[in-house]
Amino acid sequence: MAKSLLEYADLLDERKLLWPAPPKIEVVNAAPSMKPLDGIRAVTWSIYGTLLRITDGELLFRHPQAIRMEVAIEKTIHEFNMWNSMTRRPGKPADLLLPKYVNILEDARLRSSNRKGDIPEIDSASTWRTMLGLLDKKEYRYDESLYGDLDELAQKVAYFFHSSLQGTEAAPGALTTMSMLSEAGYRQAALADGQCFTLVQLTRALRVQGSLPYLEALLPDNLNTLSYEWGVRKPSPSLYAQSILRFKGIGIEPSQILHVGTRMNDDLAVAKSYGFRTVLYAGDKTSLQATGADLKNPETRPDRLITELTQLRNILQA
Repeated sequence: MAKSLLEYADLLDERKLLWPAPPKIEVVNAAPSMKPLDGIRAVTWSIYGTLLRITDGELLFRHPQAIRMEVAIEKTIHEFNMWNSMTRRPGKPADLLLPKYVNILEDARLRSSNRKGDIPEIDSASTWRTMLGLLDKKEYRYDESLYGDLDELAQKVAYFFHSSLQGTEAAPGALTTMSMLSEAGYRQAALADGQCFTLVQLTRALRVQGSLPYLEALLPDNLNTLSYEWGVRKPSPSLYAQSILRFKGIGIEPSQILHVGTRMNDDLAVAKSYGFRTVLYAGDKTSLQATGADLKNPETRPDRLITELTQLRNILQA
């Protein structure tokens, strides 16, 4: 039976591969605002830059540094034995595959969601599924007992490629904070730009901080809203609307939800306009996207500001 994506990721650990290192924390000069908020029953999380620290502060599909892209593509070609099914031309394998990858990304970005204000999201697994389709024309072969069908293989390729491109680790206090909220009875969910492998990355990062039986105990699938599933990314209105629908299904209104993130204009401000309460996590300059003007504007400023995730305990009196 083929390995699940999480099992595959764990299997890679046995080979002790070298991955990009997560970024060093750059402390933000900010004063937390932790006055308790009443009436909160749930917490929604942005993932990248909030719970999961990542090189460059956000998930990238195409890195501006050419050498980083070349290395990630080369490693992916080698890992999945793609070279034998590629058209042979002079030059490095990455020089042949990268233009095809970029073309597929650009096509995905041009697609319309047909919903006003929405911004199309790229599905990394779908992108690599298209890439594999090009190789399959030249009788591409792989270990189905390990990787599964082509769709399952594409998810594993996407995970490997992005792991080769950007380093990740859990934010300080992430597991402690999520566990504390769960024990206090707060419902939690992801409301985030994310891919099929995002929760796998988060699971593995949280395990480093302590015991984690399974992530769904903290972030149940029926409440999560991830961009790749809906084909739109933040600040798309329909992404927040979908999260609201999921919580209303269990009797929780937007005003009872506290949304935590690091980006003001294309995340927290939108959540606030939909009735969410909001917290700006200003724990690291790498991912923080907020200005002094944003914080002074009464229409966009967050309800609270924290510099450590564990400070949510004070706000929620948990």
